[in-house]
Amino acid sequence: MTHRKLIAGEVAGTYHVTEAVTEGELLQIAKRLARRRLAKGRKITQPSSAFEYLQVLMQDYEHEVFSALFLDSQHRVIRFEELFRGTLDAASVYPREVVKLALACNAAALILVHNHPSGDPAPSDADRRITQRLKEALGLVEIRVIDHVVVGSEGCESFAELGYL
Repeated sequence: MTHRKLIAGEVAGTYHVTEAVTEGELLQIAKRLARRRLAKGRKITQPSSAFEYLQVLMQDYEHEVFSALFLDSQHRVIRFEELFRGTLDAASVYPREVVKLALACNAAALILVHNHPSGDPAPSDADRRITQRLKEALGLVEIRVIDHVVVGSEGCESFAELGYL
């Protein structure tokens, strides 16, 4: 990764700070790094390996944002897309639009992700219902939902790990 205040370290994935970095710059660097880790062609071997990057990208919104990480048949990233924006505690999610974009991307699988601005990543009943609706709709066109991750400032919750999928 390149940034005017960073130089690559001797060990891959490490960097040295060359001058003072503000909190805003640090967050900007973290978001750029997270986008790189979720870039096209990166393989997602475990959904949990993407949690850290998804949290960096989504935890600071003041409203709910529903997104998807579209994957090919080898679970390599095709694209990460913010699909719907909502209010403080809800976002309207339209299964038709998710299916349409998944087909346009030629996705074989996807990881759903949305944030909870409250900071608490515990899934709600509404989260569970929309996940089931999306799983059913995507299943009709043979696209697998491999996880739904809820992001909060307190961490991430995985539907797959909770046994909801």
